[in-house]
Amino acid sequence: MNERPDQEVMTNPRADRVRGVARLAGRSSRLREGLFLAEGPQPAREALRAHLGLMGSGPEGRPGQWIAGQVVASVYVSPRLAERDPVLAGLVRRAGEAGVSVRLATDEVLAAMADAVTGQGIIAVCRLPETGSDALWSEARTLGLVAVLCRVQDPGNAGTILRAADAAGADAVVLTAGSVDVFNPKVVRSTAGSLFHLPVVTSADVVETAEGLTARGMAVLAADGYGTVRLDQPPPGLLSAPTAWLFGNEAQGLAAEELELAALRVAVPLYGRAESLNVATAATVCLYASAMARHSRG
Repeated sequence: MNERPDQEVMTNPRADRVRGVARLAGRSSRLREGLFLAEGPQPAREALRAHLGLMGSGPEGRPGQWIAGQVVASVYVSPRLAERDPVLAGLVRRAGEAGVSVRLATDEVLAAMADAVTGQGIIAVCRLPETGSDALWSEARTLGLVAVLCRVQDPGNAGTILRAADAAGADAVVLTAGSVDVFNPKVVRSTAGSLFHLPVVTSADVVETAEGLTARGMAVLAADGYGTVRLDQPPPGLLSAPTAWLFGNEAQGLAAEELELAALRVAVPLYGRAESLNVATAATVCLYASAMARHSRG
């Protein structure tokens, strides 16, 4: 981890540096400092891999908005990290050799820095990336599958959808104005590192986004429990075509003006007695329906 035998271990949980890191749990501090927290082994591992340029181009050529060598600003780790996770410790060591500030800290200090209730032995302080829509509209960029979160406000739901989009091979995730801050520590943790794998656009205008995606030849579909088209009985070729899915707010669903932006309203069928699915579950089903149709088409 690039530490020296005599390297001082941070032991004071009330030190100014510790408080400064902890303040990054708040949105105002994140915006002011241009930094956010990646807490725990999986988010920190993927942040370090992105920093070291170990991501490649992804399964669908998705470079993301992360620039190698500019992702991680500093890392705070337990002296026992090498025992707990030797692979992660190796990434920390390589990052330190590449110029990232690496500091050893006791579990008490790490807990004081973290937003999570349970400390996990490592915190990476990362630089906020550009999250505008420029990369989305680049003429050189081919879009096959995009998830658009319309005013999704629960951190767990947003993180789960981002993770599902990553797993389904989506090309981007867009969060409209009124959605949760994707760099909230709870969202970052719930993405399990997927935040570092694909482009994320934030504070987007939903009308501009839908119209832009349509102009790029994408079918804009609304996930709507009252939709007249069923996900298990789609029109031929619908799901295998380039598709952007709109997913609505947890309590209100998609607003009327958001529904009007979609070419079709698609319902996930309920075969059992549940009244409905939450937005993260419905989004996972819809994204995977599109992904499997695209891959079966070849």
